[in-house]
Amino acid sequence: MQLRPLPRRGLWHERVLGIWAWCLAGKEHIGPPFPLLIPFLPPSLTPSCLCLIVTFSGDVSEEAIKQTYLNQTGVAVQNVVISGLVSPDGLACDWVGKKLYWTDSETNRIEVANLNGTSRKVLFWQDLDQPRAIALDPAHGYMYWTDWGETPRIERAGMDGSTRKIIVDSDIYWPNGLTIDLEEQKLYWADAKLSFIHRANLDGSFRQKVVEGSLTHPFALTLSGDTLYWTDWQTRSIHACNKRTGEKRKEILSALYSPMDIQVLSSERQPYFHTRCAEDNGGCSHLCLLSPREPFYTCACPTGVQLQDNGKTCKAGAEEVLLLARRTDLRRISLDTPDFTDIVLQVDDIRHAIAIDYDPLEGYVYWTDDEVRAIRRAYLDGSGAQTLVNTEINDPDGIAVDWVARNLYWTDTGTDRIEVTRLNGTSRKILVSEDLDEPRAIVLHPVMGLMYWTDWGENPKIECAHLDGQERHILVNTSLGWPNGLALDLQEGKLYWGDAKTDKIEVINVDGTKRRTLLEDKLPHIFGFTLLGDFIYWTDWQRRSIERVHKVKASRDVIIDQLPDLMGLKAVNVAKVVGESVQGWLSSWPSH
Repeated sequence: MQLRPLPRRGLWHERVLGIWAWCLAGKEHIGPPFPLLIPFLPPSLTPSCLCLIVTFSGDVSEEAIKQTYLNQTGVAVQNVVISGLVSPDGLACDWVGKKLYWTDSETNRIEVANLNGTSRKVLFWQDLDQPRAIALDPAHGYMYWTDWGETPRIERAGMDGSTRKIIVDSDIYWPNGLTIDLEEQKLYWADAKLSFIHRANLDGSFRQKVVEGSLTHPFALTLSGDTLYWTDWQTRSIHACNKRTGEKRKEILSALYSPMDIQVLSSERQPYFHTRCAEDNGGCSHLCLLSPREPFYTCACPTGVQLQDNGKTCKAGAEEVLLLARRTDLRRISLDTPDFTDIVLQVDDIRHAIAIDYDPLEGYVYWTDDEVRAIRRAYLDGSGAQTLVNTEINDPDGIAVDWVARNLYWTDTGTDRIEVTRLNGTSRKILVSEDLDEPRAIVLHPVMGLMYWTDWGENPKIECAHLDGQERHILVNTSLGWPNGLALDLQEGKLYWGDAKTDKIEVINVDGTKRRTLLEDKLPHIFGFTLLGDFIYWTDWQRRSIERVHKVKASRDVIIDQLPDLMGLKAVNVAKVVGESVQGWLSSWPSH
């Protein structure tokens, strides 16, 4: 939980039973508590009264970052960030640049967004294990966070993601709470395993003990004036002491229900100063992030979007995108930026998505769902969702869009058919219904008027036919096991496939010649399979990963690791396909 000054608005991460405040009437006396989830402040909260604010844990399973106003009646709690959060353990508000920073100990990311949740960006995604507390020093453009993972540490970086550095990595185990003394330029942290509170200079030097050896389970820290405050999970209480010496230590509140975060609402904790970001957003089209290096700010873009060469303006959106079907959601991953952050598409009622494809002309995502037994589509932003086919659908394992003739093809291992409709679900027709055992992947060559599909049945094979189902013939029927994935390289005239039984990725010319193995190492169970540019992408059920391999060099990278329930995927270059290839083909080729 973090607060910004005016208007008085509270920001906190969900999983809390409540947010309560106590008025600190001087240093020795604490007024009666009042709930901050009721959007008003009592008359006792005056400018001369500091406000100690505490969150309490509950059994709420919703993961969200929310906000409410502290000084206005009739204002409801609002969601700020809800998508893609798993365990948002730390939260910090840049009250100067008007940004929100948070850690997530499950996704192992540190992210930033505007205070309303827009222009969300992943700042750090590598070398994070269990990031927890986060604190900001906007005056110097630095952010600090704790990590209590396998290699516990405290790190510092620019608030724009620059100059990352470990500043504390010795005599540290479970670094929980973290706070900054802006006046004296000191960093305080609490270690729940080693039972201490220490402080140091902001670069980690001149480390000192404040409270040592007698703490049970400190969690969160804050300070006001000369006093340091912290919550304790085991004693269910709030403690205070002198911030320099640890003296005058006392328990100021007890018998609390699972106290979590703690903050002091005071102008001294959030002093205002002018920055370049305050002037026309620094000239940035999206995010203006404070930085410790001249010119002391950096323009940045939402996750997955590249910054243009002028260093100020973001591109309209991601150009190369990986679309992913999981059992209960659809996701997109920008391939333009190195973080490969997966973003959930806001589409409801997905029960067991399997195959996925994309129409570059209208921007629809198409997918199959074998639990609701339907084929559906929606735009990338989740709008326009509709069901296209929901009769005589059993196990629709493969799907392919003919973006030239505006048709939709799919395979069904339950009905043992290959069928086609118009992209709006009309004019349905069965194309192939004989000699199919377990048809799965399907890809199209609209210009040549051909379709290719795999069959992993008793006699596994890869077949080819015209788009109307005629002139069917077997392309490959030897040394196959479970040919799950299939991808077509239109430019090179090559067909790639992934086999979950032989554990290989192989390639052949579209005429059936020159078969060869591209990759055969550590491929336990390939399922989804796609190609874009020089790379082949695939999902692996056992490794729970998305990986890619260069189609010429055979060099291999992991895109996402430890993501369960992976199914089909589709890589697309939105800008190139829409702007060049499709329009050219539409003017040169008749529809099929």
